[in-house]
Amino acid sequence: MQYVTYIIVGLIPAITAILISYYFLKKSNEREFTTLSLNLRKESQKYYLEPRTEAYQRLVLLMERINPNNMVMRLKPDNKNATLFQAELLNNIRSEYDHNVAQQLFVSEKVWDMIKKSKEETIKIINIAGQDLPSEATAFELANKIFEIVSNLDELPTEIATKALKKEFQKQF
Repeated sequence: MQYVTYIIVGLIPAITAILISYYFLKKSNEREFTTLSLNLRKESQKYYLEPRTEAYQRLVLLMERINPNNMVMRLKPDNKNATLFQAELLNNIRSEYDHNVAQQLFVSEKVWDMIKKSKEETIKIINIAGQDLPSEATAFELANKIFEIVSNLDELPTEIATKALKKEFQKQF
């Protein structure tokens, strides 16, 4: 019996040492894991942040490129027929939009809906301007009608969407 007591008394410090070592190793591993996890999160944010920032930039550029005033000036009415110029403007809007459709991955659903609505409203402006013109009208007449419609609006759809993009971007960072 005395022999068992010596063994138990001898094992208690050893078991205590093992438990304390286990506890400290576990805490050390948890800290290392937390540090590793934070580093991985920072790395992934770095790789995610750049495309996200680029998406906001590209969508602002999209809004600038389909802004009716900017688009008319960029595509130059020249000596075209109004119908051809209208088709060119509409094709440009759709092309610009299609080129940037993947950017919706990086913005909120609300902002993406505003981008889509802005595109549709801009198309409406151009179509309304085209409806009021005679079939033999020139591209200059269409451009003037677009400018007239735009001047009667308090704010262009593209400007509203751009403000929403900027606001959301600033909230993110």
